[in-house]
Amino acid sequence: MTNAKRGYMGPDMAAEMARNLLIQAMVISAPLLLAACLVSLVLALLQTLTSVQEMTLTVVPRLLVVFVIAVVTMPWLVGRLVSYTVALWSDFHRYLG
Repeated sequence: MTNAKRGYMGPDMAAEMARNLLIQAMVISAPLLLAACLVSLVLALLQTLTSVQEMTLTVVPRLLVVFVIAVVTMPWLVGRLVSYTVALWSDFHRYLG
């Protein structure tokens, strides 16, 4: 009898759970990471053009933009997390047997 027939969680089920988890983590973190990358690119370009090499000029605006994006996208982020958690818990019997 295989693990799936006995109801045990096999390596394929564990890999599927890990894959789904990583996909959700990438989708949820994408808006924040993209905003930080774009702000960093724009600020680096401005620093290069103006020859101003002050570190606080890059850190503070990046933190502010990431904070604003996090607040704006919070309902979407929480909705994705809740739907993933509900789907995981409602399908958990498949993994426990």
